[in-house]
Amino acid sequence: MASYTFEDVRSERLLSIMLLLQTHGQLPAGDLAERLEVSVRTVMRDVEALSSAGVPVYTVRGPHGGIALLPGYRTNVTGMTADEARALFVLLSGHAHTELGLGQALGSALRKLMAALPAPHRPDADLASRRILIDPVRWRGGPARPAVDLAVLQQAVFDDRRLRLRYRHGRDNRVRSYTLDPYGLVNKAGVWYLVADHRGEPALFRADRALSAGILDEPVRRRDGLELADVWDGLRRHIDDIPAPLPVTVSVHRDILGRFLRIHEADLAGPAPAIDGQPERVRVQLHFRSLGAAEVLLAFGTDAEVLAPAELRRALARKAAEAAACYDGT
Repeated sequence: MASYTFEDVRSERLLSIMLLLQTHGQLPAGDLAERLEVSVRTVMRDVEALSSAGVPVYTVRGPHGGIALLPGYRTNVTGMTADEARALFVLLSGHAHTELGLGQALGSALRKLMAALPAPHRPDADLASRRILIDPVRWRGGPARPAVDLAVLQQAVFDDRRLRLRYRHGRDNRVRSYTLDPYGLVNKAGVWYLVADHRGEPALFRADRALSAGILDEPVRRRDGLELADVWDGLRRHIDDIPAPLPVTVSVHRDILGRFLRIHEADLAGPAPAIDGQPERVRVQLHFRSLGAAEVLLAFGTDAEVLAPAELRRALARKAAEAAACYDGT
């Protein structure tokens, strides 16, 4: 493995300073130091080094001063490593960008980036874009298209405006209306979510359950000091940490064990049993959040027999009897 030297670290920091100044125009030295996780003294030394190297960077004194880059100056990305170039060109399938109306913009941006890359890195970047593809949409049962135009949600986010949303809840199918203060949009496994505050509390809304959306002529009222990533992390953790209090024991036929484990990987109560060398039927321990959630096991028929709890066995027996009666020819 190649060693990572002090000069490598400093070179990346110098490039980061230039890119930050290109983006923001001017930043206080303390702000730069905080973003780069170094001292203000180190930032000032780096600024001096950039100036000595011919980069038109300068300091602005006074209460509204800071470090600035001469307007119109642009750096190329010669500080980018080969791995970084490959990472940028491992393209998404385009679904997320297309749904936001950014498909053409993404292609244009990548072409410009390719032209700016150091010549030795261009073949690797081009090869990565043709050899690796990430498609976030699952097979079958993929996410439904949002009923509202994602561009409306996106505009509310970018314009910092409040949003009026009519929304159908999945838990009870009821339609409710909300006035929201949006933080942003998140695409998780091909499903779009709107992250917003409702009455000062964080909330999560699936875009494909939104029935209508309207941008209000009111500035957004987000909580101070919070960004989209912060609010999303809290909401995600809350969902991930919801306990699954119902232990379920299932006897699974060996022939479908692999498929069963793939489908119920998130429900496993412990390590997945090995597939090879098993007897005809294998006991698998699962956890579900409710009896209703566990009724999906009926889809496997006799290949996955629930052994416990007894109340789930009775619920599945009722469901099976109802289905049999429905399809009874008499």
